[in-house]
Amino acid sequence: DLTIASPAASAHPHRQMNDDEHDAQPRVIVLAGVSGSGKTSVGLALAKALGGTFVDADDYHPKENVAKMAAGVALNDSDRKPWLLKLAGIIAQKLKSNNERLVMACSALKKSYRDTLRGGHEGKEQGKGCQKLKIILLDGDQELIQKRLADRKDHFFDPKLLKSQFDTLEMPQPSEPVDIVSIKLSRDEIVRSILELIREKQRSSGDQGNSSSKRM
Repeated sequence: DLTIASPAASAHPHRQMNDDEHDAQPRVIVLAGVSGSGKTSVGLALAKALGGTFVDADDYHPKENVAKMAAGVALNDSDRKPWLLKLAGIIAQKLKSNNERLVMACSALKKSYRDTLRGGHEGKEQGKGCQKLKIILLDGDQELIQKRLADRKDHFFDPKLLKSQFDTLEMPQPSEPVDIVSIKLSRDEIVRSILELIREKQRSSGDQGNSSSKRM
């Protein structure tokens, strides 16, 4: 079932994870959401907090996709398929490695897109009691995000496409292992919320194997 958590969780002071906690963290965290939801800024801060690397999925769009979005033309499933498969390959490679964690910013608007990114890697590491791959959706209303996009000058995305992204967005159902975090919080509060969410999932899944969604 979908668990609802108070945003007050974000008020917990940030602390360094001990060795056991660090080893039990997800290997890859994907921050999903529409353009303007803060995936890049949150992702950079989260990667720093985890001692990992950050990847922006937008950097892997083929030039044809970039040109379409810059011209105000929405991408379709055919446009996104090779892009998503490339990202899934990056995730798969990282999950096979034993080096630092990866935080990826990727819209992943539909369940089928998120399934492609998972690529069968959503299972638990043996003995770790956590998901190797965690997807977190940054959620906010269209009015708030539209204002953010209007203030953004350094991105190829045409703000006029925001409505099409909301039309495409499929909010996770309770059975899908995607956690939801509100973007009404500040960037640092969102990062603290995600770190606390990871700790809570480690504690609960260690005993129960819980893979249900959570909203913060």
